[in-house]
Amino acid sequence: MKVDWAALGTVFGVSLAVVLGLVVLFSVGLRALSAREEARERGGSVAVPTAAAAVCLVACVAVVLFGIYLIVAR
Repeated sequence: MKVDWAALGTVFGVSLAVVLGLVVLFSVGLRALSAREEARERGGSVAVPTAAAAVCLVACVAVVLFGIYLIVAR
């Protein structure tokens, strides 16, 4: 049995990049939700933080669903 170390390294690198990107995206979404609450308390507009949070969290769901699709479809 021969292990293709280059392919294994590529899979590791891509997986690491996607996981880090997903964590950052989710964190930005949570921060936007927090900013929405802060704006509500100050009496400011909550439209921009709400839209940013929605975009980030929907993108997270899309990435997770795409990953599940890749696993199940094969």
